[in-house]
Amino acid sequence: MTTNERDDLLESLAAHRRFLLYTVKDLTDDQARKRTTVSELTLGGLVKHVSLMEKGWVDFILDGPATMAMTEDSYAKHANGFVLREDETLAGVVAEYERIAERTDELVRTLPDLGAAQPLPEAPWFAPGASRSARRVFVHIVAETAQHAGHADILREAIDGQKTMG
Repeated sequence: MTTNERDDLLESLAAHRRFLLYTVKDLTDDQARKRTTVSELTLGGLVKHVSLMEKGWVDFILDGPATMAMTEDSYAKHANGFVLREDETLAGVVAEYERIAERTDELVRTLPDLGAAQPLPEAPWFAPGASRSARRVFVHIVAETAQHAGHADILREAIDGQKTMG
C-alpha cells in the first residue's frame, strides 16, 4: 500500500496526539495539575500548550507572521499556556485540543500547496529573513507533539506508574 505526503502527515499527527492524550486518560483535574518533577510542567499544562502551539502555527500558515508577533501580553499568554488553571478542566482542554486537531487535519487535506511559505516574524530564535512552508510547519507540529508526549509520559509515570509504551 502506498500513501501520499498528506496521508503520512495525518498519520504522524494522529499517532503522536494519541500518545499525548493517552497520558491524561482517566486523570482527575487535580492530577492533571500535579507537578511530578522539579520543573513547572504538568500534564494538563502540556496538553494545553501543545494545543495552543498547534493553533498558533496553523494560524501562521493561514494568516502569516502577524499572528506570531511577540508583545509583553503575548509572553504572559505564552507562559499561561503551560498552566491548567483552576477555572479550567482537563476535559475542556482535551476537547479544545481535539477541535484544533480537526482544523489542522482539514488544512493538511485541503491546502492547495504544502510548499506555500510565509515569512517568519522577527525574533531571536528565527534567522533574519527566514520563511516556513506549510509542509515544514506541519512537520514541526508533529515534532513538538512527539517531544511533549514524551515529557507527558514521564510525568504520568510519576503519578501512578502508567506508561504509554512498555
